[in-house]
Amino acid sequence: MRTIKKKNGRQLDAPHVANIYRRMKAASPANAKRRAIYVALAILVGLSGATTLLSGQALARSKASRIERQQASSKDSREGVAHLLNRVTFGIRPGDVEKVQALGVERYLKEQLSPDSIALPSSIQQVAQVPALTENPVNLFLNYGKPALKALSKGGGNTEADKKALGKIVRDTYGKLYQEAAQAHLTRAIDSPRQLQEVMTDFWFNHFNVSSDKGLDHIWVGQYEESAIRPHALGRFRDMLGATAHHAAMLFYLDNWQNTAASFRPVVNNPNNSNNPKAKSRFKGINENYARELMELHTLGVDGGYTQKDVQELARVLTGLGLPPGAGGGFAMRNPQERRRMLGQFQGNQSQIMPFGQRSRQRGIRNFGEVVSASSIPGDAKSGSYFDARRHDPGTKVIMGQTIAGAGEREIEQVLDILARHPSTAHHISYKLAQYFVADTPPESLVKKMAATFTRTDGQIAAVLNTLFESEEFWNPQNRNNKFKSPYRYVVSSLRATDATIVDVVPVLAYLKQAGQPLYKCLTPNGYKNTQEAWLNPDSLINRLNFATALGANRLPGVRTENNKQGDITDSLAIVSEKTVSAIEQAQPQLRQSLVLGSPEFMMY
Repeated sequence: MRTIKKKNGRQLDAPHVANIYRRMKAASPANAKRRAIYVALAILVGLSGATTLLSGQALARSKASRIERQQASSKDSREGVAHLLNRVTFGIRPGDVEKVQALGVERYLKEQLSPDSIALPSSIQQVAQVPALTENPVNLFLNYGKPALKALSKGGGNTEADKKALGKIVRDTYGKLYQEAAQAHLTRAIDSPRQLQEVMTDFWFNHFNVSSDKGLDHIWVGQYEESAIRPHALGRFRDMLGATAHHAAMLFYLDNWQNTAASFRPVVNNPNNSNNPKAKSRFKGINENYARELMELHTLGVDGGYTQKDVQELARVLTGLGLPPGAGGGFAMRNPQERRRMLGQFQGNQSQIMPFGQRSRQRGIRNFGEVVSASSIPGDAKSGSYFDARRHDPGTKVIMGQTIAGAGEREIEQVLDILARHPSTAHHISYKLAQYFVADTPPESLVKKMAATFTRTDGQIAAVLNTLFESEEFWNPQNRNNKFKSPYRYVVSSLRATDATIVDVVPVLAYLKQAGQPLYKCLTPNGYKNTQEAWLNPDSLINRLNFATALGANRLPGVRTENNKQGDITDSLAIVSEKTVSAIEQAQPQLRQSLVLGSPEFMMY
């Protein structure tokens, strides 16, 4: 781990900071975490390196106005607008406060709650025009899934060199899909004027989490966010619940694609194969994984009033909902020659796959099923789902006191309606939103008001957020700058504050991984947390200070900052304390920008 030299020449690294933190905690538990941040800031003061100068005028303006900011309480005051921007966006950019003051808080919120009313720059639109986002799940599987690449490998030879070359193509293919989705995600988060939509897309993705590190989801995760999350982020909760429930990424991630009535006996290709052990291994009966998380995480909450019996009954309702045969739920393949051509285009016409001969093609067909076109794949291509009535349990179910008669796929829609409109769901969603936007332990009074709006509007998310943004609890000074940024939010807010552009997403993704929050890769279904307890620790602080130093010096790999705008970076701070101003004033001028990015105030929002 990188160590940082103190001015007296001693080395200070994560274990040293941890020791300091423990001593602080023993001496003053209430202030330990806050004081640990100031220790980290003190470390940063001793760093050296060239960086763009922080404008002296900006620093003077920050110092002169801090008392005014701290005393201001109205929504339209500079402090009030800065607080709003810290929550509604991924971080304040120089000049943002003045723009919102000129527009008016109410009009600004109205626009943000209706993202379609805000025009998108062409650069934001173009970054999303990539296969990882524009192709539907069926096409993504047929063109970039492992069976497709394995079929192509049959024409590439069997030598070790051929296998090594193919392995590189597979890694590059999956890596490029991930990087293109990540580039679009981060570019939108940094530059899109529809900031609340981006913030809510992040919120809902973690709420309905899937991980690109699990099997087929490495080809589907970007499309999942694009089609099941983003369009509904400020819409109706029930619509998003249905979109995620039917998407291939969720069905694979939580194993519902294998959820099968206990009485089902698989038949593969012909009746003579009904006893094929490999075929049986795909569908072993009831799988409760998705049913449990659908109740505990997605709707009712862990204290939502359901029982284990309800989970079992819900799993029965969900039997048969899975992936299409030939597109994740069984073996079939598109025309190999066409796939090879498309794959070559996807890889920039630099495919190393060898010519696909007729004999090898036949061998590939024999191994992976019939050659079929995408249009012949059953099910819903848009979501990548398929309801197999043969694997569905047709019996009557009882969930939380409500009887659901056997009706095939209609049962699923009926139970999603029940869950989306349950009072426990209104409370659970409102609590999580209040925690995300107001405080790690949100006021119950606010949660109740939001839950009432959720129920009254049939889960209209924009209306629930409007209740939140109009509440006294949101504007209470105690709830300003009281939340600690996650690594993701810290990175995006830093890039926004410095007007940075990502020219190579790989180093940024590497930092997020090092910081413990790799994009799209949370393995647990509850997603990444947004609380201080989850992210505040000595290692995290040192990682952030290293990041701040590199970005402040315009030496962060893969990122380019606009030097002519960096002088106003202090405008990105909602509140500036005496201690931070003093530290910045006493530091070498070339360190001041990094000190702002590494300050306690900037790590909070």
